[in-house]
Amino acid sequence: MKKLYVLILTIIGIGMSSCADYLDSDYIFKDRESIEKVFTDHDKTEQWLAHAYSFLRNQQCLDVGSKRGTPHVFDDCMYYGDDDKNLNAARDNNVMSYNKFHEGGYDEGAFQNTWDDCYKGIRQATIFIQNVDMNKTYTPEEIIDFKAQARFVRAYYYWILLRKYGPIPLAPENGFDYNDSYDVVATPRSSYEVCANHIASEMIAAARDLPLLRGQNSSNRPTRGAALATRAIVLLYAASPLMNGNNDVYAQQLVDDKGNRLLSPEYDESKWAKAAAACKDVMTLGGGKGVYQLYTTGAITEGTPVIPNHPEYSKKNFPEGWADINPFESYRSVFNGQLTTTGNPELIFTRGQNVGSERIMDLVVHQLPKVGPAGWNTHGMTQKQVDAYYMNDGTDCEGMNSEYAGYVAYNGRVDPRPRTTGFTENDTDHKPLKAGVSLQYAEREPRFYASVAYNGAFWTFGNEVLPENRNKQIFYYRGESNGYQNTEFYLRTGIGVMKYVHTNDTNTEAAGSNRIVYKDEPAIRYADILLMYAEALNELSPSASYEIPSWDGTTTYTVSRDVAEMRKGIKPVRMRAGVPDYDSDIYNDQAKFRLKLKRERQIELFAEGKRYYDLRRWKDAEGEEAVPVYGCNYLMNKNQRDLFQTPIAISNLSSTFSPKMYFWPIKHSELKRNKRLTQNPGWTYND
Repeated sequence: MKKLYVLILTIIGIGMSSCADYLDSDYIFKDRESIEKVFTDHDKTEQWLAHAYSFLRNQQCLDVGSKRGTPHVFDDCMYYGDDDKNLNAARDNNVMSYNKFHEGGYDEGAFQNTWDDCYKGIRQATIFIQNVDMNKTYTPEEIIDFKAQARFVRAYYYWILLRKYGPIPLAPENGFDYNDSYDVVATPRSSYEVCANHIASEMIAAARDLPLLRGQNSSNRPTRGAALATRAIVLLYAASPLMNGNNDVYAQQLVDDKGNRLLSPEYDESKWAKAAAACKDVMTLGGGKGVYQLYTTGAITEGTPVIPNHPEYSKKNFPEGWADINPFESYRSVFNGQLTTTGNPELIFTRGQNVGSERIMDLVVHQLPKVGPAGWNTHGMTQKQVDAYYMNDGTDCEGMNSEYAGYVAYNGRVDPRPRTTGFTENDTDHKPLKAGVSLQYAEREPRFYASVAYNGAFWTFGNEVLPENRNKQIFYYRGESNGYQNTEFYLRTGIGVMKYVHTNDTNTEAAGSNRIVYKDEPAIRYADILLMYAEALNELSPSASYEIPSWDGTTTYTVSRDVAEMRKGIKPVRMRAGVPDYDSDIYNDQAKFRLKLKRERQIELFAEGKRYYDLRRWKDAEGEEAVPVYGCNYLMNKNQRDLFQTPIAISNLSSTFSPKMYFWPIKHSELKRNKRLTQNPGWTYND
């Protein structure tokens, strides 16, 4: 009998009920007939590709969204307070409290649509790649672009799986022979290194045929930069401590069905050099200034804080300083919908605007205060994140992380001075603070004011909000409209989130249904690439030097721990933010720079779904997620404002970490289908 090939079997997770359906020859002949009809039809061919894309927009495949789709956005710095008492929580594996999520209290069935959707997308893209050439209604150039898009999409699905589940099964390029027995086609997990290298090579193949830029009508489709940026991210993860030279108990337990280690126990420093070179590929795309830049604007808008004054950087134009830009508005506009997709020069890859549930739209609705825009008032920020932001002169805030003094993980990260006391007396002395605001929030860096909804922050609600509720100062004292009132709609730390919020965002019935300004998902942006570049270079030994070819082989990079190159990565991010560059002693000390780099990522990439995975790849989660969560004392009223501003441990926000939480569990049904598939350590095999 002629051999027929099934592209991706149920055994690696396309969510079908039985392997037998995919091994039936009648099914294959019918499927083949339909494939021929699809790929000789102009519209159906493009529809097939669109369907391959469609799984990227499913809730659990997003990079940034709200808690029921992307709980990883809610790390140790951002939390949600609703869903604690949801009546459906026991029945819905995609609804869980923040505490259950951060305690690892979920089971092997929770949030598992990622596995199903990604493998469905992989199958869809693979069929497209193998059959689109039969379509003669498109030009050869269009076919080449289509295949490159499908290759990108397929590799990106693998990346989503690798990031969440760790090492995964890779499907053969040509599928499986249906004549083979179930045991023969059962597929084991490949090592993390093999998975990462596969994704990286696929992204290079896609990059060769993807364009540098796309027009507005196709701005959500991948470009060459999107492919190379994803490759850089994957290689950086593969170089990180969890995956590179990890010989701890967890790593020893993570094996395939033959007992082979899936995380490399041998440390290979050259992986950092390869990651740095991959970042350089993105930075040098297009030659000259490159394709991507950090977004900046000089516009002075309502609520703009006092632009930091520095003897050097205040006099120089960006990127050597911030004399010609508004750091506050430059950072804020990247996220709040002020920019179009094509008008944002640092947006490398996005799924597009926040249409649909559990996207950024829902994130914002739950951040908004109750009074004014009628939000849920349940997504908040921890004291740890507040403390991470610098003062506007680049120094630490007084009392930074003082509650964590004595914790080993916080050595070198605690300011022993008492926290600032007192409150503003008017609206002018400490702009943008209004009267009655804690001086702990005065003279902070611009990103602080673009991201933090501190107690007494001024919200510039726009025209869609009822006139009497526009432009209000919001306090979170007990008994206040947005404070604790014995309901679930309050901030557990007394600190909210301003990032992503546009002045016209509202949830008021008077404005109709949700009126949230559309915002592009910042799946990959240039600031992340710059910070990754600096991180990778810092991890190289001072005497080491590597010759790494560029992605297309047209040049060779000499990669070393070069301070001037490290500055190219991190300095522009800080200049755009209005924060002074580090002194030379920081750059020259690997350990000190590592701490600064991690803090910079914590600030710059806050609420973008990065830190949850950063903490794991760095193996920092045990130190960061197991310490108590601190915040303001939300039980204090406005007559007890000093006590309100005194940080306390928030007893109803969880603080724990178990090694099993490094990777998400694989669901039982997949383990039963694929006999060679192994579970992640700490999770079970059976119901």
